[in-house]
Amino acid sequence: MKILLTGASGFIGRHLAQALTAEGHQVTPISRRSGQDMQTLLTPEAWLPFLQGVDAVINSVGIIAETRGQTFEKLHHLAPAALFRACEQAGIRRVVQISALGADAEAFTPYQLSKYAADEVLRSLPLEGVVLSPSLVYGQGGVSMALFQRLANLPLIPLVGDGQYQVQPVHISDVVATVLQCLHTLPAQRTLDVVGAQPLTFVEWLQQLRRAAGKRPAPTLAIPFAVVMASAHVGRFVMPLLHPDNLRMLQRGNVADVTPLAAFLGRIPLSVEEGLCCI
Repeated sequence: MKILLTGASGFIGRHLAQALTAEGHQVTPISRRSGQDMQTLLTPEAWLPFLQGVDAVINSVGIIAETRGQTFEKLHHLAPAALFRACEQAGIRRVVQISALGADAEAFTPYQLSKYAADEVLRSLPLEGVVLSPSLVYGQGGVSMALFQRLANLPLIPLVGDGQYQVQPVHISDVVATVLQCLHTLPAQRTLDVVGAQPLTFVEWLQQLRRAAGKRPAPTLAIPFAVVMASAHVGRFVMPLLHPDNLRMLQRGNVADVTPLAAFLGRIPLSVEEGLCCI
C-alpha cells in the first residue's frame, strides 16, 4: 500500500515507518522534519495534494505539552479533522487514528479533549476508520520512558502522592502490531483500547524499571499531591512532562480491559517484564 503517515518523526511514528517499510509499504511521511507543518494544514483542501494515490492514512501526531509554536487544538483536533474529511473527499476509506486512553466523554484536560474532538470527527464519517487509544507507550526512544527510567534509578524514588494509581504500559511493538493489523482487518469496534497485559500501580512500574536495569527495589518518598502540583507550575517550563494536567491524568489512572485487544491481535500483548527485556 501507499500510506500517508503523519507524525512520522515522533516516537510512535518512527517505529511505524520502520515496520511499514519492512512490510513493503510505501510510506509518505508528514512531519516538520520532512518539511510539513501540520498546524498549517487545517482544511481538507490543504491535505488533498498529499493524498494522491494514497491507499490508507495513519495519524500518529501527538504532543504532551503545548509550546508557542504547537497547540493541542491545531495538532490534535483541527489538522486531523481536516485530514479525515479530505480522506472522504479523496475516496480513501482506511484511516487509523492514534488517540489516547482517557480521550473519551470523561476527558478533562486540553490534551485529552483535543484528541477526543478529532476521534469524534473520524467516527462520524463514512470511512473504515479506527480510533486506537493507547495507554502509556514505552520502548526504545520514548521521551516519557527516559523520564521514568531516570526516576526509577534514583536511590530514593519520589512519588506524586502515594503512587498507588494504576497504569497499564503497552510496549511500542504491540502498538505497531495493532496498527498493521488495522490496515488489513478492521476490529469489531471503531475504538480499540491498546494496553499492556495487566495493570500495575505506578510504584510497581518504577520498580519494574529498576529490576530491568539490574537494580534492587528502592525505597520511595510520597510527596503530597498539592505540593507536587505547586512545584509543577514552575517545573513544567523545564520539563513539559511535569505539566499539572499530565500529573492529573497520571493520578486518575490509565487502565482498560485487555480482552478486545487480545482478541484482535490473536494473542495477549506483552507483559511489562517481557517488554522491558526488548529494550
